[in-house]
Amino acid sequence: MQQSALSSVDAIEAERFRQFIMGVTDYAIYMLSPDGTVVTWNAGAQRFKGYPPEEIIGRHFSMFYTDEDRARGRPAWALEVARTTGKFEDEGWRVRKDGSRFWASVVIDPIVDPKGELLGFAKITRDITERRVAAEQLERAREALFQSQKLEAIGKLTGGIAHDFNNLLSVIMNGLELLRMSKDPAAIAKSVDTMSRAAQRGASLTQQLLAFARQQPLRQEAHDVSRVIRSFEAVLRRALRDDMQLHLHIAPDLPRAMIDPTQFESALLNLVVNARDAMKNDGEVLVDIDAVKLADAEVERLPAGHYIRVMVKDDGEGMSAETMARALEPFFTTKEIGKGTGLGLSQVYGMMQQCEGALTLDSHVGVGTVVSLYFPAVPASGETDETVARAEKVLLVDDQMDLLETAIGLFTHLGYEVLSADNGAQALETLRQQPDIAILFSDVVMPGMSGVELGKIARREFPELKIVLASGYVKAALRDQMPDIGNFELIAKPYRLSDLIRTLKVL
Repeated sequence: MQQSALSSVDAIEAERFRQFIMGVTDYAIYMLSPDGTVVTWNAGAQRFKGYPPEEIIGRHFSMFYTDEDRARGRPAWALEVARTTGKFEDEGWRVRKDGSRFWASVVIDPIVDPKGELLGFAKITRDITERRVAAEQLERAREALFQSQKLEAIGKLTGGIAHDFNNLLSVIMNGLELLRMSKDPAAIAKSVDTMSRAAQRGASLTQQLLAFARQQPLRQEAHDVSRVIRSFEAVLRRALRDDMQLHLHIAPDLPRAMIDPTQFESALLNLVVNARDAMKNDGEVLVDIDAVKLADAEVERLPAGHYIRVMVKDDGEGMSAETMARALEPFFTTKEIGKGTGLGLSQVYGMMQQCEGALTLDSHVGVGTVVSLYFPAVPASGETDETVARAEKVLLVDDQMDLLETAIGLFTHLGYEVLSADNGAQALETLRQQPDIAILFSDVVMPGMSGVELGKIARREFPELKIVLASGYVKAALRDQMPDIGNFELIAKPYRLSDLIRTLKVL
C-alpha cells in the first residue's frame, strides 16, 4: 500500500513537472528521439519557431537549421557530440516557420536509462537575437569611436612628425654637404655614421606610424639579445644627455629569444628616452639583461618557463600610483606639449603582447622607475646572424634606379653574382635567358607588371626559384589589393644589411 502511494505521488509530481515545462514560454524545451525526431513540444518552442505541436511532432529537428548547416551535416553532428561527450552547446542561426531567422543559443543533453541505453535527447533553445544585435551595435560604436580618436590623434601628431622628419632630413642634407667638402677620412666616416643613424630613426618613425595606422605584424626570429643590444649600444648612449650615464649589464651565456630586432631596438630606445626625460642632471640609467626561470603566473599571466628579462631602471622622479595606472594607455603622457605623443610605452606593451611576453612597471615618486620586459627563451641553436656569402646568382628588380643601385651594392657585398632589371617584363626575359638564377628579389609596386605578378609567373615557370618581394607598405595593406602576396617572402623597406641577411637565410 505504501509503495503504491509513493508511486502515485511520483506520478503526480512528474505530471506537474511536465505541465510546467510545457507552459514555459521563454525557452523552447522539447524532447527528441535517438534519431532526432521531435517527440514533445512546449509553448516556448511554438512562440519562437511558429509551429503548433500538431505540425511539428514526428518531424526531424534538422528542419530548424539553415540550408547551409544542413548541407554541412551540423544537425547529425550536434547529436553525435551530445551522445559521445554528454552535452552539446552552440550558437547559430535557426529558421522559423515563416522563413525568418533568429540567433539561437542551443543546449542538447542525452537521456539514458539506468543501463546506459540512449532513450533520446532533451533540447533547450533560447532566442538571443536581440543580445547579438546589441553586441554588434556596441562593437560598431566602439570601432567608430576608436577610428575617430585615431584620426584626431593623427591630426595632432602631424606637426610633431613634420618637425622630426625635417630634423632628420637636415642631418642627411648637411652630412652630404660635408662629404662633398671634406677630405679627412675620419670626418667622412663620422658624417656617414651620423646620416645612417638619421635614416634609421626615420625608418623607425615610419614603422611606428604604419603600426599605429594599421596593425603591423612582428617579424620574429630567434636572436641573441645580448648581441642585438651590443650592436645598438652606441645609439642608446647617444640618446642620453652628456651629463647622464648608461650602465649596461649583460649576463653571460644567455639563451636566444624570439624577437623582431628592429622593433626590439625601437622599444629599448623608447624606454631609455623615457628614463632620460624622467631625470634631471647627472642621472643614471641601468639596462640589465639576464635569464630568469618563472613559476606559473609569477609575472602577469606568463606560463612557467625560462625567460629573458630586459630591465631598464632610472633614478628619476618616479610615477604616482595614478600615473602608473594610466602609463600604458595610448596617447597618455606627462611630458610637455610637443615633447611626447604618449605612443612609446603603449607600443612597447603591444610588442610584448605579440611576443607572448610581459611588461611590468615598478615606480615610486622620488626614487625612480623600473620597466621590465620578459621574452620567452628558446633553446640554443648553432645558427648565427653573421653574413653568409653564397656563390649564387640573384636577379634584382626595381623601377627606382637609386634603390636598384643600392640593392646591387648590398648583394655584391654579400658575395652574390648580381643581375638587374628595371621592370617585370625585362626581368622575365632575363630569367628565361639565364635559368641558373637562384634568387629573384623584386619591388612590389612597379609600373606595368607588379612584383606579385612577376613572382607568380616566375614561380610557375621556374618552380625552384627563390623569391623575395620588397615593399614600403604594410603587408596587411598590400594583402587587401594583392591577396597572393602572402605566398611570397616579404621584406619591409627600408631594410638594412642585417635585415637582408635574415631574410635570405630562411629561403
